[in-house]
Amino acid sequence: MNDTPGWASPGSAPSEGQGPGASGPAEPAERPNPEQPAPQGPGWSKEQPPSQWSAPTDRPGAADPGRTPPPPPPGWGTPPPGGPGYGAPGGYGGPGGYGSWGGGWGGPPPAAKPGVIPLRPLGVGEILDGAVSTMRTHWRTVLGIALTVAVLTEIVVVLLQGFFLDSPNSAALSDQSATFDELTAAMGDSLINTGVVYLVGLIGTVAATALLTTVTSRAVLGTSVTAAEAWRDARPQVLRLFGLICLLILITVAVVVAGAVPGIVMGATVGGAGAVALTVLGILGAGIVALWLMVRYSLASATLMLEKQGVLKAMSRSAKLVRGSWWRIFGIQLLAGIIAGFVASVIVIPFTFIAAAFTGDGITGFLNSAGGDIGWTFLIITGIGAVVGAMITYPIQAGVTVLLYIDQRIRREALDLELGRAAGVQGYGPGTVPGS
Repeated sequence: MNDTPGWASPGSAPSEGQGPGASGPAEPAERPNPEQPAPQGPGWSKEQPPSQWSAPTDRPGAADPGRTPPPPPPGWGTPPPGGPGYGAPGGYGGPGGYGSWGGGWGGPPPAAKPGVIPLRPLGVGEILDGAVSTMRTHWRTVLGIALTVAVLTEIVVVLLQGFFLDSPNSAALSDQSATFDELTAAMGDSLINTGVVYLVGLIGTVAATALLTTVTSRAVLGTSVTAAEAWRDARPQVLRLFGLICLLILITVAVVVAGAVPGIVMGATVGGAGAVALTVLGILGAGIVALWLMVRYSLASATLMLEKQGVLKAMSRSAKLVRGSWWRIFGIQLLAGIIAGFVASVIVIPFTFIAAAFTGDGITGFLNSAGGDIGWTFLIITGIGAVVGAMITYPIQAGVTVLLYIDQRIRREALDLELGRAAGVQGYGPGTVPGS
């Protein structure tokens, strides 16, 4: 019996590997068995996953007890010409041989694809394509959620920049006669401003990921969901979600502060260039540790929303799923971030020049000075551009996170079998998982 929460059915392999007592790997879902009758529908039991993976009944192609399965593709089970061989009788594909797919050269059948991804371990391109396909297929719901989160996030950013983050020391960055202390103060203010904006953007990204999790999970099954349904599914977990966000932010800040403390103490007691160098090195080292932790817990939001877990349990599950795949998950998320950043830049840069045209010195003054006369007009116009960009980037980043979570569970816990049952795909019925 598997103790894995969420979607994994009893008997499927846990995250650490196959449990004791299992005699071998699970039989393929499509493998024919003459002694076992064909599955009669999805066959949900009381131990099956949560309701978001319920089998669709109105989707074309769902399992039907009275429906005749389609014939196999051409070439399946046909031995190659030329006498004995891998596909000939007595060979690897013949009776008594090693061929387990009916003989022939075709190999295992292709994985079912009821929705935006095939039900098997995913490649990088398939994860990115699944995120874009979800946005394209369910654009009304996806863009509606992304627009709402982006507007709320950008309102907070504009208000913070207009009232609190407009530092008078910023002019020192473009002043060639500025002293070292003035440059240090200006750079410190700039780092604080950037950090605050980044944290607000991080909150918006995690919130969008949570709300779009239901949309992506239904898209995997080939069904759709409205924004109201997505909100009803996410609402019970909202408080836990923000608790998760706050805890991750506190962990990140604590790590960075811990790295900077030795340099700060040295600067307060001894001073000199050595203290500055130690502070910079400490912050860089702490940044590496914080990055490692961010990737380690990057699947916590999807775990919390789909498995209905608590904050600490979701973080533990994320760490378990990421274990052994840190570099792969980091690379895919980095690639998705680069793509999203490029798309956002293409959209935001024209709005920045439009906003500069409405400032006191125009575009020329904006380019010649460190930002020109940045006022409310500039902030509002650039904020509109940021909202438009976020409408595209939020779904991509959210889709990649959710599909990475699903991919890791397919690789470790055979979630593809559970998804196939929920989608009503023939050959994914009871009996395909040992112990079910």
